[in-house]
Amino acid sequence: MEGYQHLGLDERRDIYRLIGTGRTVKQVADALRRHPSTIYREIKRNRHFDEEPLFRGYFPTAAQTMASNRRVRGGKIARQPELAAYIADRLLAAWSPEQIAGYLRRHRGQREAVCHETIYQYVYGAEGRHHKLWRHLPVARRSRRQRYGRKPRGLHIPVANTIGARPQEIADRSSFGHWEGDLLIFRREYGKANLTSLVERCSRFTFLTRNPSRHSAGVMAGIDRHLRDMPPPLRRSITFDRGTEFAAFATLRNRLGITSYFCLPSAPWQKGGVENCNGRIRRFLPSDTDLALLSDREIQAVADRLNSTPRKCLGYRTPHEVLGEQIALLKAG
Repeated sequence: MEGYQHLGLDERRDIYRLIGTGRTVKQVADALRRHPSTIYREIKRNRHFDEEPLFRGYFPTAAQTMASNRRVRGGKIARQPELAAYIADRLLAAWSPEQIAGYLRRHRGQREAVCHETIYQYVYGAEGRHHKLWRHLPVARRSRRQRYGRKPRGLHIPVANTIGARPQEIADRSSFGHWEGDLLIFRREYGKANLTSLVERCSRFTFLTRNPSRHSAGVMAGIDRHLRDMPPPLRRSITFDRGTEFAAFATLRNRLGITSYFCLPSAPWQKGGVENCNGRIRRFLPSDTDLALLSDREIQAVADRLNSTPRKCLGYRTPHEVLGEQIALLKAG
C-alpha cells in the first residue's frame, strides 16, 4: 500500500474545474481517487477569503500557496512578523498565551488565529528564546516542563495507602491530626540539601525541617523529629506524593503510629494544602537560596512567620492559635 501523498497543483486544478461543473465533493473525490475527507479538508483549509465577494472561493494557485506556506520551517507565528510582534507585545503586557489565543480567535479572524500551544512553541523556539519571551510568561521558566507531568517513579504503594482509601474526615478537614508533606528543592549547584514542609490540614500549622539529601531515611527522620512531641491525636496521618524520598513511609507507622497516604501519579494537587504552603514559603526562600548559608534559627523564623500570620480560612486567626487551642483541649480532657 502506497503512503499518503499531499495534493499537488495539478490535483488542485482538477478540484477547481470539477467543482465549477457542479460536481459534489464525493464525485470529485471519486474522480481523483481520493477520500472525500481529503477533498472536504482541502476546500475548507485553503479557501481564499477576500473583502470582495467576487474573489472569495477556492482557487488552485492560491490553495497551493497556502498549503506550501504551512510547510515552511518556523511555524505560523514566525512566518508572520506582524503577528509575532503582536504576540510579543501582549506577553509584555502580562497576557497569558491562552488569553492571547482567545483574543485573536475572537477579534482577528481565522487568518491570524493561533492556539495557545502554538504560542508556547514559538516562545520556547529559537526566535522566542532569542528575545527571551519566556520571561514574560505567567510562570517565567527558562525551560519548558513536560506537558503531561512527571511519569510515576517506581514507588510501590499498597492499595490501603492510596488516597482513595483515605477517610472522608481527612478530605473535608473535619478533624485534627492529619498532615501533608512535601520536599522543597533548591538550585543544584548549591548541593543536595532540601527542606521538608509539613502542614496540618485543619490548622494550616507548618513545620520546616532541613535534610542533607533526598534519601528517604533522612527525610523520614526529620518528620519523626518534628511530630514526635505532638499528642498522638494530632499525628494520625500524613499525605505525600509518590516521590522516592517518601519510600520509607512505613517507619512513621512503626515509630509514631502515623498512617501514610499517597496521591495518584502526577497529581500533586491532591495534597493542595502543602502545595499552597510551598508557594508561601517560596516568597522567603526562593529556589536560588543557598541553604548552607542559613542557620536552623533562620529557617525556623520562616515557619514562625507563616504560623503567626492570620488566615482568612481560619476566620483570621493564626495557625499557631488554632493548633494551640486544640492542644489545650486535649490536655484539659
